[in-house]
Amino acid sequence: MSVLSSSNPVLSDSALGRLIDETGGAARTDTVTMPGVINKTGICTLLAVAAGAGAYALVPSLPWLPMAAGIGSLVVSLIIFFTLMAKPGLAFVAAPVYSITQGVFLGCLSFILESMLAQRGIAATGGLALQAFVITGSVMVTMLGLHSFGIIRAGPRFRSVLMVATIGMMVAMLASFVVSFFVPMPFMSLDAAFEGGKNAWIGLAINVGILFLAALWLLVDFAQIDEAIAAGAPKAMEWMLAFGLIVTLAWVYLEALKLAFRLAAMFGERK
Repeated sequence: MSVLSSSNPVLSDSALGRLIDETGGAARTDTVTMPGVINKTGICTLLAVAAGAGAYALVPSLPWLPMAAGIGSLVVSLIIFFTLMAKPGLAFVAAPVYSITQGVFLGCLSFILESMLAQRGIAATGGLALQAFVITGSVMVTMLGLHSFGIIRAGPRFRSVLMVATIGMMVAMLASFVVSFFVPMPFMSLDAAFEGGKNAWIGLAINVGILFLAALWLLVDFAQIDEAIAAGAPKAMEWMLAFGLIVTLAWVYLEALKLAFRLAAMFGERK
């Protein structure tokens, strides 16, 4: 598969083609390397963690921050998406900015979920943020191992099936949200975890399913990196590939955070 073929809209044929044109086409000596992509992804991860820690600490004194972070992360994500579609060479700016905004949002969400547990006298060992970080890291290492040893390869058929499954999940979630206005669907709420019973288990199963789906997208990201290296793609594409990877990792972390919350609410010790 060509390096210009991607399942990620931002890493589309046209976007990557424009990036290659911007960097001189075939006339280049500096190309994508795995260490280069890893280093840039590491920078983005550190920015996200620092921003998340800062937001977590500021929420008690700035109660409006979670709402602002939620709206801000959505707006920034949309702006970055359309910007990179038109000007992929700006990924070296877009990736860090996206990482910071997502870090702030996830840091605020971590504080809110921790507070919900604290109100019911439940303490998550090490904190939800740390648990979610460990889960995300474990998923990352597992998927990288599956990819590196060729156990699972994200070929064209794999990507097509994964795309269909992801779209189906999004449609199902949207439909459930609309139906919830007319018919109660308590298992969709995180609060259902406190109540236990069937709704809590359904919510947990859905959470695990979405986390698994997000984890599989890491295989696609790794495959895209391999393709870029094999094709001798320009060095500037490392930021685009790091951006695609950090988007997936942010999704994995979000689902891991919700999973840690559900498990604590269902099985955590009450004070």
